[in-house]
Amino acid sequence: MPTDITGRRDTRTRTEEQTPDGPDTPEATAAPVVSGDAGVPGGTAARPAAPAVPHRAGRPGGPATPTRWPPSGGRPATGLPDRPPGAADTAARPSGTGTGASGATGRPSGTGTEAPEATRRPSRASSGTARAAGVIAAAAVCQAALMVGLGLLITGPAARVWPLSSEDGIDDALERARTGTLDTVSSVVSEAGNTGTVVLGTVVSCLALLLIPRLPRLREAVFLAVAVSLQSLVFLVVTEAVDRTRPDVDRLDASPPTSSYTSGHTGAATALYAGLAVLVLHRAKGPWRRVVAALLLLLPLLVGLARAYRGMHHPTDVAGGLLNGGLSLLIVGRALLAGPHLPAPLPSGATRHPGTTGTTRGAPTGPGPGRTTVIHNPTVTDEAARDAVRGVLEQHGHRSVRFLETTADDPGEGPARDALREGAALVVVCGGDGTVRAVAEALAGTGTPLAVVPCGTGNLLARNLGLPLEPAKALSAALRGTPRRIDLGRVEGDGLPPAHFTVMSGAGLDAAMLEGTSDRAKATWGWPAYLVAGLRELRAPRTRLTLRLDGAPPLRRGARMVLVANAGTVQGGTALVPAARPDDGLLDLMILDPHGPAGWLTAVRSLLRRRPSPRTGDRTDPAPRPVEYFTFRRAEIHFEAPQPRELDGDPVAPGRRLTAEVVPGALTVLVPERGE
Repeated sequence: MPTDITGRRDTRTRTEEQTPDGPDTPEATAAPVVSGDAGVPGGTAARPAAPAVPHRAGRPGGPATPTRWPPSGGRPATGLPDRPPGAADTAARPSGTGTGASGATGRPSGTGTEAPEATRRPSRASSGTARAAGVIAAAAVCQAALMVGLGLLITGPAARVWPLSSEDGIDDALERARTGTLDTVSSVVSEAGNTGTVVLGTVVSCLALLLIPRLPRLREAVFLAVAVSLQSLVFLVVTEAVDRTRPDVDRLDASPPTSSYTSGHTGAATALYAGLAVLVLHRAKGPWRRVVAALLLLLPLLVGLARAYRGMHHPTDVAGGLLNGGLSLLIVGRALLAGPHLPAPLPSGATRHPGTTGTTRGAPTGPGPGRTTVIHNPTVTDEAARDAVRGVLEQHGHRSVRFLETTADDPGEGPARDALREGAALVVVCGGDGTVRAVAEALAGTGTPLAVVPCGTGNLLARNLGLPLEPAKALSAALRGTPRRIDLGRVEGDGLPPAHFTVMSGAGLDAAMLEGTSDRAKATWGWPAYLVAGLRELRAPRTRLTLRLDGAPPLRRGARMVLVANAGTVQGGTALVPAARPDDGLLDLMILDPHGPAGWLTAVRSLLRRRPSPRTGDRTDPAPRPVEYFTFRRAEIHFEAPQPRELDGDPVAPGRRLTAEVVPGALTVLVPERGE
């Protein structure tokens, strides 16, 4: 029977853990973590479904209140409980001696020896490449078999069954609809799927991905090239196995010496243009990306229609081309873009739990740990800071260290995904809240531990984990600490693509304050610069909003600021959302709406008392209050007017809608031991 984080027995049956990648990927089955009565990370099953309830003193009548550990004292700066005696930890911890690799954290034992980097690096990289190639090859065989099977079915038993029996009529109708203008347009569109056009487009796109960004997008370039190549290979196999004549109409193009099934133009166009659409949606930023992606996705459909119009293919040939190109993208994308869904080789002495990708340590008998990757923001980490980080890592036995810089175009997600693909056993992030959030976005659901080194202005996650705010001390405390799984918040809205946050997301006053604080002011004054900007924004008008929590009836409120919190401590040690904890499987909502001087005094007094007011968040009481708190798993917020918005201290596009939900136990972090 599992033991929860408070030491109590949990008699509920645990179901598959839900992660941002969904239960169908192996990331979703990360190392099992114990569940608690209050949704301590362990998956969505850690809490039974229940309506969201407001905070009250002790949260009576609502979901079970998370039991704190220890009940008093301990480390007030952190939202994470310390492990009580006898309670199961959420990740295995390596021993302090010996020569073995660390377990889930990638920390070595203190006195071990490690093979030189040059002797390990090729085997690890080649192992990951071989695995990806094996997945693609195996799936390609299945893809070819499926396409051939469908082709034999279409040309055989199903040929006289509706709707396939009506294809000749469609071919004749398209021939009768021809005009000079449509002939010209269809010729131009058809060229978009021509072999020469697709090859040239693929080469140019891959070169652009490698040469234009400051950090080359090697994985994206390989994805596009392999997807187009795989589609072509399967197409050749299918045309050899399935012999189908072209439509019995006047064809406007010369007939190539291949079978009518499938449409090669359509398949190639799907692999190239839909592949570019995938990269635009998942790698580009800005509101234009959806428009560009939609236009790219439209191209294969137009190519297929043009090929049918010109008498070169039956409708099912076009459908087969779309399916072939789509399957190629799916197979290669899962192998190359979905992160480390293939488990890395286990360190010597480690064992994998059945059905998971996590590991636990046995006796430390193997070689040193895997690579440690440090992702740093060069604007806040100079050479001296990097040397200090390297020194701390070496003191703890991490000698195989790679440093990756963030850029303005890629604040950390790309380097983090590169680190995962190379089999990093530990990722260290040096930067501010924006850098930490970007790296956490890539690590979500992978189980790879993250060590946070605060180098920014707010350093909110470091504060809530109880880490020292001096970079070297923070890293040392994390490396001596314990891996714990914490929740992430996930938000989206109009003009705001889905994204995770580690600490807070908000709209209104706080977002305007962050947007109004210049980089120069932050560099000069530190976090007090936010206070000056906040005073300037106090005259900003209130807004009306509609709030729906966990599917409950909507609430109408006025607000100057709406804050969604995964953890509640902000700069200066202020517990802005006192009940928010990063490991309780819940998010907390604060609505700030003071009226006049008396209202502001009441709001300040409520915020300074460091615990929720016993009279807040009453859904049955329409009377406005200066500060209200609610607890939820999913919230939908609609504002009457566009509001400035922020994610972990970074301003994002303003908008009228914000949807937030919790992703329980999505991120593994190293937290200091009690008393650090």
